[in-house]
Amino acid sequence: MKTFNKSIIAALVLGTTAMGAQANSWENESKDAWIDGKAETVLLMNTNLNNFDINTDVKNGKVILTGKVNSELDKELAEELVLSLDGVTDVDNQLTVVKNMNSKSHDNMKDDDGSGLTDAKITTVITTRYLFNSEVGGTNIDVDTDNGIVTLTGTVNSDAEKQLAVKIAKNAEDVRDVVDKLTIVAK
Repeated sequence: MKTFNKSIIAALVLGTTAMGAQANSWENESKDAWIDGKAETVLLMNTNLNNFDINTDVKNGKVILTGKVNSELDKELAEELVLSLDGVTDVDNQLTVVKNMNSKSHDNMKDDDGSGLTDAKITTVITTRYLFNSEVGGTNIDVDTDNGIVTLTGTVNSDAEKQLAVKIAKNAEDVRDVVDKLTIVAK
C-alpha cells in the first residue's frame, strides 16, 4: 500500500510540474504573439518604412527582424521602434539594406550635414513611444526636432504625465536637448 501511495504522489507531483511548465510555455507564447503584433503595428504605422518588406519573429521577448530596407537609417529606425516596445528584451536586426528599392527615398530629407535624417528618426521614435505608452496622451503632443533638439508642444493631463513625456524624449537616441512647451490641462 505504501508503494502505491508513493507512486500516486510521485505521479501527482510530476503531473503538476508538467502542467506548470505547459502553462508557463503557453503564457510565454502568448506574450511573444502579443509583442509580435505590437511590432508589426509599430512598423505599419511608420510612414518611413515599408513594413511589407520587414518580417518579425519573437522568441522569449527577443524580436528578430528580417527582410529588406532601403537604407541604413531605415534599418536603425526599425530596430529602435521595436526596441522601444514594452516586453521587448532585445532585437536581433538581420535586415538587409538594398539600394534602389521601389520605396520612397530619404534623400530629399537630407540637410547638408545629414542631420535631417537623424531629426526625422528622433521625431518618429519619440512619437511612436508616446503612442504606445498608456501613461502619455501621445495624440496630444507634437514633437519637432531640429539638429537633435526636441521641442514638445501640446497638452497633458498632469505634471506626472508631463515629466514622463520629457523623460521619454530625453532617453531617445541622438537627442541633444529637450525644450518643454507642454501645457497641463485639468480634466
